[in-house]
Amino acid sequence: MFRGADQYNFAILLPGAGLQCYWHFAHQSGRFYLTYMVQWASGMSADRRLHVAVLSPEGIQVATLDEASGQINFQTQVTGFYQMCFLNFMNKFGNMQVYLDFGVYYDDLRGVNSEDEEARKDEEQLNSTISSIQVSSDKLRTYVVHMWRFYNYGRMKRATDYYLLLSNSSYISWWSAALSAVILTAGYLQLFIIKRLFHSHTNKPRC
Repeated sequence: MFRGADQYNFAILLPGAGLQCYWHFAHQSGRFYLTYMVQWASGMSADRRLHVAVLSPEGIQVATLDEASGQINFQTQVTGFYQMCFLNFMNKFGNMQVYLDFGVYYDDLRGVNSEDEEARKDEEQLNSTISSIQVSSDKLRTYVVHMWRFYNYGRMKRATDYYLLLSNSSYISWWSAALSAVILTAGYLQLFIIKRLFHSHTNKPRC
């Protein structure tokens, strides 16, 4: 369960037909977001589709996706731990690495912590300038969260492209080696057949 911070980003490794779930705490009237991207998948079929489901603290399904990458955004209705589950059922015989970026932000951070609500009201009544600074800092923090989301999405894309290049390079190398072996084998067989045509136990050649 994640409760210490509002934003997290990391990569997980899902085995074939594997399921992993995470819980993230959010207050009411927040904006919950989840961005994920499958960076690579192994196995014979190498299906990159991933089943993702988000459930509310009451156990109600909020959103679901069956894509290799996607984004989920919604406004939290109740306070509690929201569950995120990732199921690799499309690629049952291979692993996949998934990069996750999820968190919650609040357009009005004054409603985040009810314990500090009265203290904030006292500060606002004490000085209107402090209130203006507080509003500006809240907006700035929200903008920083959005910038961090776009930055993490760029990191996801670069990592996915890097693994794709490695996969294509390995694929081309193996196929080049296999084709080279086929060409050499075919050349040897042709030479062997031609030599057999001219080989004879008598002094008279066959061709």
